[in-house]
Amino acid sequence: DAAKGGYVLFEADGGEPQVLLIATGSEVHVAVEAREQLQAAGVPTRVVSMPSVEWFEEQDQGYKESVLPPSVKARVAVEAGIGLTWYRYVGDAGRIVSLEHFG
Repeated sequence: DAAKGGYVLFEADGGEPQVLLIATGSEVHVAVEAREQLQAAGVPTRVVSMPSVEWFEEQDQGYKESVLPPSVKARVAVEAGIGLTWYRYVGDAGRIVSLEHFG
C-alpha cells in the first residue's frame, strides 16, 4: 500500500490500537522500536508508514480513517525534518518528535 502514500506497517497486538505511531523513511525504525516497548508494556500500538503525504491525501476518507482511526487520539509522528506537516495527522492531543534545525 505504499502507492497509497500511507499504510499500516505493524498492527496493534491485542485488539484496537490505543496509540498510533506515524513515521516515514529512516524514522520508521524508531517508531517500530517504540511500538515494541509499548506493546511489551501492554499498550496496543499501530505503526503507520507514510512515505508520501501528498499521495495519502489523494485517498478516499474511508481509506484514510482505516489507517488513522479518528477514535485513536494518542498519536505521535516521528520526523527527521520539520514537523509542521504532521499536525493534521496527530491532532490536538498528539505529539510530533522532529528536528526543526541542524547545527
